[in-house]
Amino acid sequence: MVQVAAVVWPQDGRPFAHVGRGGLEEEEGLPGQRAAHLLGVLRVVPPHTHDVPAPLPESRQGFGGSHGRAGSPSPLGCPCRAGSRSLPAATARCCRSSPASLPGSANRPCRAAARRQEEPGQRSTAPAARRAGAGAGAGAVPGAAARLPGAGRGAGSKGNRGRGWAPGGARCTMLGGGWRGLGTALAALGAGAVLRAGPAQLRAIFLHTEHEQRKSKTVTQADMKVELLPALTDNYMYLLIDEETKEAAIVDPVQPQKVLDAVKKHGVKLTTVLTTHHHWDHAGGNEKLVKMETGLRVYGGDSRVGALTQKVSHLTSLKVGSLNVKCLCTPCHTSGHICYYVTKPNSSEPPAVFTGDTLFVAGCGKFFEGTPEEMYRALIEILGTLDPKTRVYCGHEYTINNLKFARHVEPNNAAIREKLAWAKAKYDSGEPTIPSTIAEEFMYNPFMRVREKTVQEHAGETDPIRTMGAIRKEKDNFRIPKD
Repeated sequence: MVQVAAVVWPQDGRPFAHVGRGGLEEEEGLPGQRAAHLLGVLRVVPPHTHDVPAPLPESRQGFGGSHGRAGSPSPLGCPCRAGSRSLPAATARCCRSSPASLPGSANRPCRAAARRQEEPGQRSTAPAARRAGAGAGAGAVPGAAARLPGAGRGAGSKGNRGRGWAPGGARCTMLGGGWRGLGTALAALGAGAVLRAGPAQLRAIFLHTEHEQRKSKTVTQADMKVELLPALTDNYMYLLIDEETKEAAIVDPVQPQKVLDAVKKHGVKLTTVLTTHHHWDHAGGNEKLVKMETGLRVYGGDSRVGALTQKVSHLTSLKVGSLNVKCLCTPCHTSGHICYYVTKPNSSEPPAVFTGDTLFVAGCGKFFEGTPEEMYRALIEILGTLDPKTRVYCGHEYTINNLKFARHVEPNNAAIREKLAWAKAKYDSGEPTIPSTIAEEFMYNPFMRVREKTVQEHAGETDPIRTMGAIRKEKDNFRIPKD
């Protein structure tokens, strides 16, 4: 196990092709447009060439590099701080943890703290790979193919610890020993091959993180079946199956091979791709998927969506087998964002809505390309008027941190406290906290409750749209508490 902070371009500090964190629109970010983002604890595995898409132009858009979870209890953002002078403030965070502490550990000592706790002259009991010296590099792993450049004096020397140079001129800012720990892990793959790898291959290595421990989940109804497929760090893809015809659609297939594995498991015919918006962590797998599975219809509301075959607009209707799919235009997070509302004629079962990054459990997406007025219309006037029993399938696992902000807004709301306790238990067992329902969101989602007096009083506003803008701005800078 090895942990790194980020790979960033030396020219301007941009994250290297969006390595590591799940989404361009990551909600619980560190303040600041250039803050390096945490990758979390990596289980380095050989690249899966069909499972992680290559870079797209939008990965270079200036949505900010704030992708770490500030103060999150998640293993992907340890709340400890390592006081390293050689690291930027945004990356001077907890640098090491034991695999035994994952997942769900809220407090893990950082490496610096562990050193302070050791008695003078006491030998560390950490695994050899963690205490490898500057000369360890690739040689620390039996069968290593080559020695990593920088694994000697440049990486291990006191003045340069934590800094190195990655292929293609990208600077790698490391935590907990710089290239030494990374070199040890990469050597297991064959360092020569890794150093010759391009951006797509590096991403394939580094994106196989803790998300692989997250469990999939299938919600079965008489009319439809929805399998939640965890992807990247905190994304979800959704396989929608019409039980009558065994025809299927996939929502936001960022990891195509995982999608096709699920299709094969269920024995269904994949015909449709439903893309909520163009961001890489949602639409980045489209091009690869249509090459792997020919004849797919790819829908989306934005010409920036890859492999698009039909651009849809508000209230466009389409079919997946016998299921009706209505497209709901919800611009704000992006100007072309679409939610997909799925019903079955003459069915008493709850409908489903796939909300991408417009509506999360207890939260909403950032207003990258829109206004508070647009988000109000999306949440209250469009999604809020759906059948209250509608099951909400959102784009990310942000529930716990969203509920912590909701608790901050309404500390006396019992529904928020109950949902937060439930979500923590689910997270600790590796289970999704999704779906919710539209009715439930009106009970604990502050962005759906902007007409409530308690939320308006917190925002210091009396108008629901101004309240929407005020609490979104507050959440953008909210420091997530540990409890």
